[in-house]
Amino acid sequence: MDKLTPVSIRGFLPRDREDLRRISCQTAFPGIKPGEVFSDNEVLADALTIYFTDHEPQSCFVAVTDNRVVGYIIGTKDASAMEHINGKNIFPRLIRKALRRGVFLNISNLKFIFYCLRSACRGEFFMPDFSKKFPAMLHINIESGYRQAGLGARLIKTYEAYLREQGVSGVHFGTLSEEAKGFFLKMGFTILAQGRRSYLKPYLGKEVNFYVFGKQF
Repeated sequence: MDKLTPVSIRGFLPRDREDLRRISCQTAFPGIKPGEVFSDNEVLADALTIYFTDHEPQSCFVAVTDNRVVGYIIGTKDASAMEHINGKNIFPRLIRKALRRGVFLNISNLKFIFYCLRSACRGEFFMPDFSKKFPAMLHINIESGYRQAGLGARLIKTYEAYLREQGVSGVHFGTLSEEAKGFFLKMGFTILAQGRRSYLKPYLGKEVNFYVFGKQF
């Protein structure tokens, strides 16, 4: 990042939607080239962002430079309510959209879905429910050229201040990024749970750790 280029953080606006979706696809699978795992960015971006941008935009913040979004932190104040909306509304719409767009006819997509189902059968996706002590949830992503410059800490602090103002008692989230582990610990988060994920092994050549972090206010 050019240190002379100022980066500001503000609340999400509807015009930020496409930039946010673009970054979500670029950063979806750490260490893997975009498009190698899942071919349809439209469906992938929906899965990663649509609840936040369309159902709870007030809980989203973006990092902007030269009128371009280069990072974001999105989340929900109530993860349980989000899961209800995802299951009842968003997930069925995603399936219908994926069928219309031929997602299930693409061999690379089918392989990825198979790897995920195999991981699920192995119990790798099971995690305790942390929503009572840590009701909020977040996702943070920054373009590669704007990392290691304090932007992640600014986004986290912005979101924490927002949650405190809303009277939320804690937040949790999951990540596959080993690089981010030290950062989140430094920001005062603790590891609530840890597990292994094998569904990315065909792409990375190894299983990866999955961490659930949490922080109470």
